[in-house]
Amino acid sequence: MGTRVTRVEFTDAAEQLVRQLTDTHGPLMFHQSGGCCDGSAPMCYPRGDFRVGAADVLLGHVAGDTPFWMSAKQYAYWQHTHLTVDVTPGRGSGFSLEAPEGVRFLIRSRVLTDEEWQRIATEPPLPTGADSA
Repeated sequence: MGTRVTRVEFTDAAEQLVRQLTDTHGPLMFHQSGGCCDGSAPMCYPRGDFRVGAADVLLGHVAGDTPFWMSAKQYAYWQHTHLTVDVTPGRGSGFSLEAPEGVRFLIRSRVLTDEEWQRIATEPPLPTGADSA
């Protein structure tokens, strides 16, 4: 079996910001929740500073080896989409590492193609927080 269908990717600008934040804070992680406080924006944390829940889904690794997690409830809504993380001017949540930089990460999405869905049907389930415990 080949590589998994890519569920999340970063624009060049987002990858550059991740490199900058990594230089400052060390290894990072992302978590996409469906809650309040910029719940539709991906949150960037120093790796290990955010506790991933057992039901959280690992969509993949971005910008090198940076894990991108999504809450199970959010994944239930977005499982049919491919996500592209970009950067835009403005302040997002004060909890995400990019906030002091005057920019914020944001999600652009598209529906997965029929071909991508056919490939996903042959893949094992995505890892969850329970798998990494």
